[in-house]
Amino acid sequence: MGFLHRLERALGRFAIPNLALYLIGGQVLFLGFALLGQFDLGRILLVPALVVQGEFWRLFTFALVPPVAGGQLTMVGAVFLAVSWYFFHLISQALENHWGAFRFNLFFLVGWFLTVAVSFLTPYQATGYAFFAVSVFLAFALLNPDFELYVFFILPVKIKWFALLMWLGFAYTFVTGGWNARLAVLAATGNFLLFFAGEIVQRMKTGRRHMQQQARRTTFREDKSEPRHRCVVCGKTDQSHPQEDFRYGGDDRCYCSEHRPSAVNRA
Repeated sequence: MGFLHRLERALGRFAIPNLALYLIGGQVLFLGFALLGQFDLGRILLVPALVVQGEFWRLFTFALVPPVAGGQLTMVGAVFLAVSWYFFHLISQALENHWGAFRFNLFFLVGWFLTVAVSFLTPYQATGYAFFAVSVFLAFALLNPDFELYVFFILPVKIKWFALLMWLGFAYTFVTGGWNARLAVLAATGNFLLFFAGEIVQRMKTGRRHMQQQARRTTFREDKSEPRHRCVVCGKTDQSHPQEDFRYGGDDRCYCSEHRPSAVNRA
């Protein structure tokens, strides 16, 4: 964190506030041109083989590709696209408010770099902006685990469960996939891991301490539930007979008033 603080002091003035809003604006613009038949979205996708041939703009413009197939959009698709843009802006703004513009920009740049680097392993495969949406979603879910999403606009589900499903999917891909798939998973989650590794470790330590404290409290309660005095003859206890006068003999054994020997000490 000290390094990030120094970096922010040196370069913070170059940060772009509301970065997600500019990304969404660019996607809306290019989608509009595509729907009017004036533009082919394939021209701005990240295709490393074409970058090598001189189309360097693809290294940057792929973040402006809207999440639609071939520029085709149905009415239902338009509704879900608008909702996804709104949600992306909502969670991005929450992260920017939490970190500040500079760290949010840096989060984006790390994800961009990892995605570009991994994409060159499959030079003929096209890449869109989804890398950033995934990492922003995971970051927001970690910071706001109880935030509710309404499935089909009806059923409320906490965002942490969606994030858990996503992590399970990544884990399955990482275990069963080849090295390209594993690196793709790291590209999608690398910036999240870099930014949140320390916090995750701290939460794990805090959770462990909480479990240890809970165990100690449970043991203490169990100890308190045990009677302090129990007659060795009849089994009466200070809990079953709170008014009883228990005393201890010379053998350190406990007796009630009915069964105690002649020479005993008061309990």
